[in-house]
Amino acid sequence: MKIVQQIVSKKVNNITPKELLKYSKQYNIPITDQQAHTLVSVIRQQPVNIYNLEERRNLIKQIAQVTDRETARRVNELFQQLM
Repeated sequence: MKIVQQIVSKKVNNITPKELLKYSKQYNIPITDQQAHTLVSVIRQQPVNIYNLEERRNLIKQIAQVTDRETARRVNELFQQLM
């Protein structure tokens, strides 16, 4: 299972705005083009292990600061779907 976690974490840390939009549509979590670009820049600032609750919470807080709480909640839902 550890290898799957590493693959998913690597994918999250290297995601592109286009990929993020694709996943958001796939999981019915609406985000805009601009939000996708902003979110990717936040995610890339510091690599995160989405399986680590504390790291994921910190990332969600950062996302809420640069977007809004609803978008952060949606991104958290998306992460949970990917896990």
